[in-house]
Amino acid sequence: MMKIKKIPQRMCLGCQESRPKKEMVRIVRSPEGEFSVDFTGKKPGRGAYICHKRECFDKAKKSHGLERSFKSPIDAAVYDLLERELFEDEAEG
Repeated sequence: MMKIKKIPQRMCLGCQESRPKKEMVRIVRSPEGEFSVDFTGKKPGRGAYICHKRECFDKAKKSHGLERSFKSPIDAAVYDLLERELFEDEAEG
């Protein structure tokens, strides 16, 4: 009998839906306090997950989802940087 592999689920900061971790994008705060988008899921630091959709990013921004996850205020410039990193492929297309 094969053991069924459990798929890790994560909740999106925007839509609040749980989805498989592989479908999500991780936003990470490094031990130095720098924020970045972690497409590999391997960067060290505290992570929060978001769907790769603009609506979810906008909702998370509006509801201060990142602030709650990281328990600290987040500068508007950080949101701009994350938005550019997340959706740079859209802008080029």
